[in-house]
Amino acid sequence: MEFGGMSMFGIWSMLIIIVYGLFILLGLCALYLLIKLMMRAITALELYIDEKRNRRL
Repeated sequence: MEFGGMSMFGIWSMLIIIVYGLFILLGLCALYLLIKLMMRAITALELYIDEKRNRRL
């Protein structure tokens, strides 16, 4: 079947590309948030280690 010059395969391939693009954007967003969380975790760990060191001295 033809819909305005586009076959069903063309429509499906466009939809799949759009869905893949959305998944890539979600992945990048999750990566950004994970990096921010890891930076906070490293800072908290450094503070914890410094606190332990100061208590021992």
